[in-house]
Amino acid sequence: MRTKYKDKSFLKGVGYCLEGISYTFNNEKNFKIEIILGIIAVLLSYLLKISLIEWIIIVVLITFVLVLELLNTAFESIVDLYTQEYNKTAKAVKDVSAATVLVASIFSLVVGALIFIPKIMEVIK
Repeated sequence: MRTKYKDKSFLKGVGYCLEGISYTFNNEKNFKIEIILGIIAVLLSYLLKISLIEWIIIVVLITFVLVLELLNTAFESIVDLYTQEYNKTAKAVKDVSAATVLVASIFSLVVGALIFIPKIMEVIK
């Protein structure tokens, strides 16, 4: 079965992707916070002159958290399509989906601290 979404050009597909990012940005406060923290991490990386491998790690972690937030938003939207009433399984899906973002964020914070704290200590000395 073909749908109107199946017959799309590459540019239309990119447009749909940007609509998804825009939807998440406009509807999820945490996505905005994560973008701001990502920008801070990039600025800190630049100011502290981190190595290429450290840059790669920082960019991958920022992307990882943002992708998980996008997926979390998608899962929550799917659950909301299924039911607006309280449902134990729907709650579990939403909670587990949100937990993935939390775990990735904590991991990213720890790795960021391991990269940034020694460099900040060098600047302070």
